[in-house]
Amino acid sequence: MPKPEGRPTRGTTGTNRLRRVDRWIAHLAELRRASDPLVVDLGYGANGVTTLELEARLRRVRGDVELLGLEIDPERVARATAQIDATRRGETVFAADARVSFARGGFEVPVPGGRRPAVIRAFNVLRQYDEQDVPGAWNRMTARLAPGGVLVEGTCDEIGRVCSWIDVSADGSPARLTISLRLADLEWPSVVAERLPKALIHRNVPGERIHDLLAALDREWERAAALAPFGPTQRWMAAVAALRASGTPVLGSRSRWRLGELTVPWDVVRPA
Repeated sequence: MPKPEGRPTRGTTGTNRLRRVDRWIAHLAELRRASDPLVVDLGYGANGVTTLELEARLRRVRGDVELLGLEIDPERVARATAQIDATRRGETVFAADARVSFARGGFEVPVPGGRRPAVIRAFNVLRQYDEQDVPGAWNRMTARLAPGGVLVEGTCDEIGRVCSWIDVSADGSPARLTISLRLADLEWPSVVAERLPKALIHRNVPGERIHDLLAALDREWERAAALAPFGPTQRWMAAVAALRASGTPVLGSRSRWRLGELTVPWDVVRPA
């Protein structure tokens, strides 16, 4: 078997850590309309819990969804395979019929039978790479997608309260950026600067579009402070609405904003 492409992830895996991006993937048209709803979880970490959680969330919208978790480290694959075996025996909280498997692989995204995934999730994978490595990694992964598929590549903090990700189209071009924040204890939206995807994290400096976006969002958050007594959700929604009214092409509906999300086209944050 050829050596998997890439480096082993650091392996920090926490229960419920990726719930925000899971929720995003569940609503994606690329998954819902897929003729073959195969989802690859690339670089799932020290064990397979986040892959199993993703399957549990996606099966609510696609009962025929199938998950393949890929890791470079064979010991992690063995550990995750033991978890799915225990799940089959009814020894975990996950459904015994969960359509989940684990295998060794990296950016080449090996899938048995030549199948092409509708979605690839690569979370907290590229943080350890150089920015110049990102386009090549995107292109390698998206080359394995089904036509019309999507790569969701991003990062989050250790407990999943501060997240951001980029949707990358099957042709390797980034389409949109989403930030997703836990609003209950949010001080400033720009806290996400510490957890931006690798393509943007070093660009949060004056003169760059991502810096302008986060500064504008902080300003609107401050201006909406009068709504704080009504709760952080109302304050956030007012800030996002004001940002859009000022000319930023904010995507999505108020139902997505209510979740602490903000999505913009890639051109809004494209590196200068």
